[in-house]
Amino acid sequence: MSAPQLFTPYKLRNLELANRIVIAPMCQYSAENGCMNDWHMMHLGQLAQSGAGLLTFEASAVSPEGRITWADVGLYSDASEAAMKRVVDGIRRWSSVPLAIQLSHAGRKASTARPWDNAGPYAPDHEKGWQTVAPSAVAWSAESTPPQALDEAGLAAIRDSFAQAATRAARLGFDVIQLHAAHGYLLHQFLSPLSNQRTDSYGGSLENRARFPLEVFDAVREAFPADKPVSVRISATDWVEGGFTLDEAVAFSKMLEARGADVIHVSSGGLHPDQQINVYPGYQVPLAQAVKNAVAIPVVAVGLITEPEHAESIIASGEADFIGIARTALYDPRWPWHAAAKLGAQVKVASQYQRCQPHALKNLFTS
Repeated sequence: MSAPQLFTPYKLRNLELANRIVIAPMCQYSAENGCMNDWHMMHLGQLAQSGAGLLTFEASAVSPEGRITWADVGLYSDASEAAMKRVVDGIRRWSSVPLAIQLSHAGRKASTARPWDNAGPYAPDHEKGWQTVAPSAVAWSAESTPPQALDEAGLAAIRDSFAQAATRAARLGFDVIQLHAAHGYLLHQFLSPLSNQRTDSYGGSLENRARFPLEVFDAVREAFPADKPVSVRISATDWVEGGFTLDEAVAFSKMLEARGADVIHVSSGGLHPDQQINVYPGYQVPLAQAVKNAVAIPVVAVGLITEPEHAESIIASGEADFIGIARTALYDPRWPWHAAAKLGAQVKVASQYQRCQPHALKNLFTS
């Protein structure tokens, strides 16, 4: 019986990944003034022992106004960098898992309450709110305050803030940067004609709508060490008529590849409240496969991939190169262990956990 493809290694530039399981970024809405704290140490620390090939830190805003909520993590100040360093150093002491960070700006979807507060968006004059910005002055919803359309100075400032955050990420020793151009946040807002109604060189055609996200990618790629990978997360469709389409996502992925992107992480939706999505296990895998068929760089598939056999079939059939898990990992932080056990593979675990290996699985753990 051949070795499971899910547990075969992969090399990205100079980075060796032990397997094809990626823990995707998951916002925790638990930061203090943009700074990580003990919650993040505990949360990410346990995921660092999961056996996954790559662990991604949650969406980290490149400016205070780029946070989704007032409780989001940022990487835009010396204080937020120092707080994140404490978490990175803690993980590095006990785990060799490669670390990625997702850099983000929420655009018009910023200035909102934490999900469990059920309070919706905050107005600019609310104590926990601020004025949002976007490609155009088109509100996210009827309850949202319209954003301010970005002018040239605003675009330059945000572009620079991404580059500065990438420099901080390099200082912190992250192995990978992921740019967040999905789920209706700022870079996605530029890509979609539903949120980008500009008439200048940043609006209209796909080439124009992609211009600012590509400029941000170039700035990040320039600021991050050349031997380290940069990936991009995209929403391959808005699931709304007149929105960003799969064909455009494929074309945008080709643009990213031509500029030096190392990985495309394919998700979908999040741009418009009227989206209609038929959700089922692996519902976004066909989107990832469409992108993979068009580019030579690796592609990450996500979306209700919860069973090891399903994950294995996606990799083995060539539909994608990596599997991203998020809520699955929150529910089961040892999912890679259990996947290895079910598929007959091996997974690296800390020496402190070696003795928990089940008697029936003598060759499951390596150290």
